[in-house]
Amino acid sequence: MLDNGKGNIIGIRIDAVDYKEAADRIVQAARGRQPMAISALAVHGLMTGVLDNEHKYRLNRFDLLVPDGQPVRWALNLIHGTKLRDRVYGPNLMLAVCSRAAQEGLGVFLYGSTQEVLLALRANLENRFQGLRISGMEPSKFRPLSTEERNDLISRVRSSGAAIILVGLGCPRQEVWAYEFREALSIPILAVGAAFPFLAGKIRQAPKWMQDRGLEWVFRMLVEPRLWRRYVLLNPAYALLVASQALGLSWFTAAGEPPFKQSSHN
Repeated sequence: MLDNGKGNIIGIRIDAVDYKEAADRIVQAARGRQPMAISALAVHGLMTGVLDNEHKYRLNRFDLLVPDGQPVRWALNLIHGTKLRDRVYGPNLMLAVCSRAAQEGLGVFLYGSTQEVLLALRANLENRFQGLRISGMEPSKFRPLSTEERNDLISRVRSSGAAIILVGLGCPRQEVWAYEFREALSIPILAVGAAFPFLAGKIRQAPKWMQDRGLEWVFRMLVEPRLWRRYVLLNPAYALLVASQALGLSWFTAAGEPPFKQSSHN
């Protein structure tokens, strides 16, 4: 188990933890029905906060931001000397949490993506983890929620008996959602991005050798060409900013600006 606290990476405070520590903290909060916002951030997710001060404010108020991407882990080790031996990959963290939830009888709610993906995901998770209780699931509406829809959703999640909610809305919508719903739901909210279609078997994951070398972005760009801007534009910017911080040429504040209004992303 490893927990070296939070380290500022170009303005975003990332937790230097391993899988066991992250899963332990999530399950502990679930047992006590305590509000908690968690996300696994790769380069793209981190850069959404760097480029948007309101989103930086949100991210830096998350209870747990784990280093999903190898380049984020490398930056923590380089700048803060955390000696992390592995990243905390969102899909694997989700599996670890589901395994613990099954062992401890904690209900899980799946929120986001499409009905087709959710059905396949539920079947795969229940097949993998005997005794896992899926307390409910709802697909994204792919638009902002009205106040009435928001209140109805909160009521449904609460009445489901779920102790953990897994959210797959894509970045940064899922982080906005977790930030805005954390106190209302008062249970851990884990934003896991592409883990839903990955674990549902709808999108292929990069081979492990590519993941280990920080080349997952190459595979995803080939499989999902629509994402090319994310990687071609943001990856070089991230590398330049991290180098500047590591060399002491730049200092990045983690303050951000409070969001002007609630967006109710869905």
